[in-house]
Amino acid sequence: MKRPANPHAKASATLFAALGDETRLRIVLRLARGRPVSITDLATGGEITRQAVTKHLHVLAGAGLARGTRNGREQLWSLDQNHVEQARAFLEGISRRWDDALARLKTMVEEAG
Repeated sequence: MKRPANPHAKASATLFAALGDETRLRIVLRLARGRPVSITDLATGGEITRQAVTKHLHVLAGAGLARGTRNGREQLWSLDQNHVEQARAFLEGISRRWDDALARLKTMVEEAG
């Protein structure tokens, strides 16, 4: 039996692929602190250049996770909370399916035993 396609699956796949890179995940963790951050600040204290940070930010932006806003000559970056929430909801849906499947398995084992 074929299940209907999940409209958020493609967007979630792109989002999770972007998070699959350790450097981008570290950038997301820095952005998750809640205040907009400049590329210079993201590159400070690490072993990554501003150019590399910029490249990773554009991947995150393409996945809908980050967005940049201009503040004078500086570009400030922040998380897009809507996309983070969509990813959380997608994972919760998967978790519910696993819980349901495990409950059915438990019932079957108990009835067979």
